[in-house]
Amino acid sequence: MILAENLAAIQQRIRAACGRVDREPNSITLLAVTKTHPPETIQAAADLGLLLFGENKVQEAKAKIPNCPGKARWHFIGHLQSNKCRDAVELFEMIQSVDSLALAQEINKRADAAAKTMRVLLEVNVAGEASKFGYQPEQMLAELKELNALPRLEIHGLMAIPPFTPVPEKSRPHFQMLRELKARAETVLGAPLPVLSMGMSDDFEVAIEEGSTMIRVGTALFGPRAMKGDL
Repeated sequence: MILAENLAAIQQRIRAACGRVDREPNSITLLAVTKTHPPETIQAAADLGLLLFGENKVQEAKAKIPNCPGKARWHFIGHLQSNKCRDAVELFEMIQSVDSLALAQEINKRADAAAKTMRVLLEVNVAGEASKFGYQPEQMLAELKELNALPRLEIHGLMAIPPFTPVPEKSRPHFQMLRELKARAETVLGAPLPVLSMGMSDDFEVAIEEGSTMIRVGTALFGPRAMKGDL
């Protein structure tokens, strides 16, 4: 079964990366990115013990999640529009892509209406790419206390998507920047931020070496997709 083989290969890559920097493999959370994949694929992954899944589009998730295993847990990892916040709060246990105070306030409003506390990550545009969403680092730090004061939000850490490169090593400076930014954010808040969500199919070993606690893997697990923006 190709999925089982792919998962075993990813787990071996995780162990090898952890071994290089004296980390425990169980300190790394594998989030399976299921964009464009049907419920049957999620069921097969769940049968292999994968229970944490990530979706990029609210509408796709809304149609898919009810047909997936009830034990599956879901994170939203794509750009979130304000008019989709109500559904996102209902469908997901974490939103990894909070990139503005206005979006955080809308999520807080929808979470309050749902009597739910929403776990979030703050997405940082580590390379300053005009084509990408995400906080500019200094703006995130400047708004951090106001974000943290929103009563229905729990900030658990940071997330980033570095520029694509066929050379994983070129992502290292961006991962280092996010790790250092997390340390600065913890100083501002006076509290730890346990999650550093960085690293995808091609570069997650480098991300692990630089402190990632959660890797988001799609293509290496499920195989290539014929769509742009593959993880």
